[in-house]
Amino acid sequence: MSFTRTLRAVGSAVVAGALLFGSAPAASADQIRDSQWPLKSFDAESLWKVSTGKGVTVAVLDHPVYGDHPDLKGNVLPGKDVEDGGPANKKDQNNHGTSMASIIAGHGHGAGNSEGVKGLAPDSKILPVALPIESDDIAAPNTDPLADAVKYAVDHGASVINMSFGWPALTEEEKQAFAYAAKKDVFLVVATGNEGVGRLDQLTSYPGIVAVGAVDKSGKVWNESNYGPQTMLTAPGTLVRSAGANKPYILANGTSESAAYVSGAAALLRAKFPDLTAGQIANRLVKTAGLPAGKEGMTLPDPHYGYGFIKPYSALTKDIPTGSKNGPLKTPKTEPSTATGGATVAGSSGSGNEQATGQKDSGLGMGAIVGIAVGVLVVVGIIVLVVVRQKKNDRNGPPPGGFGGPGGGVGFPPQPGGPYQQQGAYQQPGPYQQQPGAPGAYPPAPPTQPPGQ
Repeated sequence: MSFTRTLRAVGSAVVAGALLFGSAPAASADQIRDSQWPLKSFDAESLWKVSTGKGVTVAVLDHPVYGDHPDLKGNVLPGKDVEDGGPANKKDQNNHGTSMASIIAGHGHGAGNSEGVKGLAPDSKILPVALPIESDDIAAPNTDPLADAVKYAVDHGASVINMSFGWPALTEEEKQAFAYAAKKDVFLVVATGNEGVGRLDQLTSYPGIVAVGAVDKSGKVWNESNYGPQTMLTAPGTLVRSAGANKPYILANGTSESAAYVSGAAALLRAKFPDLTAGQIANRLVKTAGLPAGKEGMTLPDPHYGYGFIKPYSALTKDIPTGSKNGPLKTPKTEPSTATGGATVAGSSGSGNEQATGQKDSGLGMGAIVGIAVGVLVVVGIIVLVVVRQKKNDRNGPPPGGFGGPGGGVGFPPQPGGPYQQQGAYQQPGPYQQQPGAPGAYPPAPPTQPPGQ
């Protein structure tokens, strides 16, 4: 598939992931803020006492971001439009990039920033990287916009990259760009898509990426959320209020919004735990994820829910073991480099500590010959020893319990369920909530002590 046709497929099938309901009706700014039900469900006022995302840059690969929107002004860096080379901090006829940025890093406006849209990580910065997602007219046909966008984001300080769009097929250059991002320890977030089908595209399925589906106010999966075994997390994706570029505010359904909330949560965690790797950040989100009533005992990850919906306050405050460097993330594969010795590029499918094996096939050297000779002598010696001992023990039979001693045969001890299995652990009553409450209900006013303490 040519690059242009790939873009056309994305434009018609997924575009950027949101179903717009239209602009907000005439309403007070307080009503705009009050309509942000995910913030209430997350108990944002409590979690902002722990982290606001300050010092973290989140790249939004999307349409341009309108940085002069009153709810975003000051939080949007110039960025880059990879098609025309100019900045991506500009007004666009498509609201999507601005919408995603506001869900992540909106700060509101007015007295005490109490009006308008507020993002989950209001002190984080947005690095907009504009892509020709819906255009067949590529200014530089020999370039790869997605690969260029990922590398630009990594090289300009983004520690989280949000991709709320579909990309059916990845080129080798794009795969290398994602491997580069993994090497640089960037947290990569992608929306699963909005067709309600059990099929995820190559971008969503690529190793090292956190694939995010959508849930509603009750914590149940939205019926249009795409799903599959690669789904890792879910987040709010219905009736989500956000800022717009060609209209002040919009209301939307979509996994795009869900991905943006996960990117915001990652920004909060990266600010609070700057020494954790991207995999360890994913581990905190996975280990504290929630499930709706009646789903607590399911086998995880589930194709629809992944490990569950994010609970940012718990992820910030619970005592979670650091875990391995990669956490629940798989490591992207890369082709061996052409460097001398055949060393592999960081982010390969191995553990990262494996030695290169790209030796030339030029015959056995003297060292190899000597080694083989010594090995043969050792094997012969072992055979002689076994035969002598067998003759001495013929009358005694095998030891009790069969080969391997008491307990029977050779093998590994029984292993627990799959990695990061929750089996109801860390689940609290009420989706998203840090405090007990009925499913879908807003949490009560924060108590004197922050919840969870």
